[in-house]
Amino acid sequence: MGQLIYSMITSLDGYAEAAEGDLGPGAADDPEVHTYINDLFRPVGTYLYGRRMYETMLFWETALAEPELPPHAAQYARDWQAAEKVVYSTTLESVSSGRTRIERSFDPDAVRRLKAESAHDLTVDGPNLAAQAIAAGLVDEYHLFVTSTAVGGGKRFFPDGVRVELRLVEQRAFASGLIHARYRPR
Repeated sequence: MGQLIYSMITSLDGYAEAAEGDLGPGAADDPEVHTYINDLFRPVGTYLYGRRMYETMLFWETALAEPELPPHAAQYARDWQAAEKVVYSTTLESVSSGRTRIERSFDPDAVRRLKAESAHDLTVDGPNLAAQAIAAGLVDEYHLFVTSTAVGGGKRFFPDGVRVELRLVEQRAFASGLIHARYRPR
């Protein structure tokens, strides 16, 4: 049975998406962090995306064609391309990446079946889609990659109105100031 993991870079004040601008230094800017994330998520077999997150991640479908792509980014591209992807969207007409399908709505029971039938872990990516998985009690692990920047507003990592009791199971600080904290529900 696969575990459902919610993982995002988040600001120091808890935002997965800033109202204006970026979240500050993150994984993409740091080969050490990027390599760590590669190793951590290599076993993932399926990514669950909302439309906006999928469109952001589409870069990895063609990234290997980039002439100056560093080795850690090339490894991530190969891992991403090998995984299944499910995109939840009511507006997306088609997908342009391999091993990808569209679902028109998020069905918690379908995700439970997907987890039960999977030999590999799954991730739910993007704060909007993750909010639905959190509210349905589907998330088995939370990975926060906390930047050293407070952004003051935007989309929160955790949705409003949902209480989640967690226990810290792993942490790591990087020279860049980024902190990885892995939690599981109590």
